[in-house]
Amino acid sequence: MATTGLPPDTAADVARVTEALAMITPRWNVRIMLALSGPPLRYSQIADKMPWLQNGQLHPKLRALCDAGLVQRTEHTSRHVTYGHTDRGAALLPVLPLVVTWAEEHLEKTDRPLPAIEQIEDSLTLLTRRHATAILWVLKSREEVSGRALARIVMPSSDGTNVYPPLRQLVADGLVDTDGTGQPYRLSEAGKSLAPVFGALSAWSAGQPLAQAAQHPVWGRANAVTVPTRWVSNQARLPAPAAPVRAGKTTWQGRDLFSHATTAHPKTDLAAGGPRR
Repeated sequence: MATTGLPPDTAADVARVTEALAMITPRWNVRIMLALSGPPLRYSQIADKMPWLQNGQLHPKLRALCDAGLVQRTEHTSRHVTYGHTDRGAALLPVLPLVVTWAEEHLEKTDRPLPAIEQIEDSLTLLTRRHATAILWVLKSREEVSGRALARIVMPSSDGTNVYPPLRQLVADGLVDTDGTGQPYRLSEAGKSLAPVFGALSAWSAGQPLAQAAQHPVWGRANAVTVPTRWVSNQARLPAPAAPVRAGKTTWQGRDLFSHATTAHPKTDLAAGGPRR
């Protein structure tokens, strides 16, 4: 991520969350993570769960997830290789129901029930737009900010007018509001409601239990109990903690996110407009 005018701790926090989103947003990554939510699987077993993937498409995806530290490849023998979640990958899964909850509340309703996996993919498309995370972070911190001030904070080394395309997209996506040209920008109700998602992603990327999300300095609840230690934001790409704390046992399983029959050929790109699908 480009250098910003944010305080160092905040900038590192935003960078880590942006990186976490970049790990899971690429096409099919979440579906692969959910396919691996049970016992480790052989390559052929994973491929059977994803019949729409053509030959040669699955292997680079698995390799990228292994490189990201979310999936572990175990070679039992030269002919027996399995793939399963790392502890870090397993700890990330409880964030996904938070995304589904937000999507069901704030994305445009469709004429058919959507599987939760599609709700997740639609939501991630919005959150990974260029500069979106940093802009939403600043607006949550400062409530109302002019476009010019946002440009100085989010992209200080760039031409100030470069902030307006992503801002206009966030307005079109329904995450940011403004009263018109030249007026300040602020989070919409949908943007404010991303608090549990961003708080959980921040906690996960910092190697903290997801319960810490409620005390996040930007996205946490105002009446939450203060964390006894300062919220530490290390730079991105640090090695995962040796023994990360997993979230408590949840009542949902990965397969539950495919709550409706998944089509053989899932949709590819979202139309412009985000929440209006």
